[in-house]
Amino acid sequence: MDIGLLSVSNSVYSTQRIAEEAKNLGHYIEQIDHTQCSVKLGGPKPEIYLREENITNEFDAIIPRIGAKVTRHGVAIVKQFEINGVFSAARSLSIARARNKVRTLQIMSQKGIPVPETLFSINPHNIEEQIEILGGTPVIIKIQEGTHGLGVILAESKKSAKSIIDTFYKMDTSILLQKYIEESNGEDIRILVVGDKIVASMKRTSALEEFRSNVHRGGTTEKVKLSKKEKEIALGAAKHIGLGVAGIDLIRSKKGPLLIEVNASPGLRGIEAATGVNVAKEIILYLERNCSKRRWK
Repeated sequence: MDIGLLSVSNSVYSTQRIAEEAKNLGHYIEQIDHTQCSVKLGGPKPEIYLREENITNEFDAIIPRIGAKVTRHGVAIVKQFEINGVFSAARSLSIARARNKVRTLQIMSQKGIPVPETLFSINPHNIEEQIEILGGTPVIIKIQEGTHGLGVILAESKKSAKSIIDTFYKMDTSILLQKYIEESNGEDIRILVVGDKIVASMKRTSALEEFRSNVHRGGTTEKVKLSKKEKEIALGAAKHIGLGVAGIDLIRSKKGPLLIEVNASPGLRGIEAATGVNVAKEIILYLERNCSKRRWK
């Protein structure tokens, strides 16, 4: 199988691991910087170029690893591969859905998957009322398209919350507010779903004096056993967003597990280290099971 790995750099751990496992399983894989790709329309057939090279018919499948800063362009490139009949480990629409936190939570809520109390608004004139709707401070303030814990702020007082929210509104930055779940105690659970199965799960614990548990923010990780409900939420979330490979983030609350985020390009370093599971291999096996072109066999 010929695989295009859409990633801005081959020095990224997750990119390296996926490429390594593809080669171990006998496949050809090439890292493609999607920011260097162009789409040509208007001819007999749409064409995809990597700089000046025509790569329209080069791949049986692609694995998108689209960064937050280039979501719109990356999604457009993935969409063109899909239109041209190339199988993708993550559909373009699903990537766009997952990158927008509000859209994700709307879909989850519609499907009956429990999420924290969340509010989004663009009205700068009733910030105090918005905070009160969530039961007052502390509140979590999130940029709608942040990743790795960036753009996630804990406002412990009404004064600081109003100041932060007002600043974001003036910057025309889309945000959402969430009720702070104190009992989660700086911990969350990352679950890796590939296809229709959970392949690995870990608990992330925040660093001292840091409420965000992301590994990029200095958090620690350990393997965790999931409850039946947590498994159902993770599998349901990946299915409803439509991702073949997904990182599902949950927190444990007094009301049970709550979904906080769905990631379309989950990192592999932390979860492979914490669990010992070869997640990269699972991703390649998923492609093998689902890619309709079999010239590689």
